[in-house]
Amino acid sequence: MSVRRVVVALVAAVALGVGGLTVPAAADPIVKPQRGTFEPHKVRWTSAKPYKKGKYLKVTWWSGPQECWALDHVKVKETGKKVTVTLYEGSVHENGPCIMIAIKKTTLVKLKSPLGKRKVVDGAKS
Repeated sequence: MSVRRVVVALVAAVALGVGGLTVPAAADPIVKPQRGTFEPHKVRWTSAKPYKKGKYLKVTWWSGPQECWALDHVKVKETGKKVTVTLYEGSVHENGPCIMIAIKKTTLVKLKSPLGKRKVVDGAKS
């Protein structure tokens, strides 16, 4: 087995908690957009929760390692009835090896006015 396969297998085992190997849970770090990624595209998020009295949303999604996949930008469209949040993610390197592992990421989205009773919609689903 090559060294690369061993490293990938070990990383996967740690991530999945296989064989008694575990990594302590840590709070999700806040990811800030970094423009200039390669081929940014819409990505679906899994949750959007009000934060700081509804002035912000904590938006969470699954992605790859930050060294490979980065949040490029966020588009927000607000109306009186809903807030549409669209995440755009792109690759950090034009071409290059990246491990295939899922990473839970979170970003903060500032709203023009507090969320209140408005519905939050994923712009990547439309």
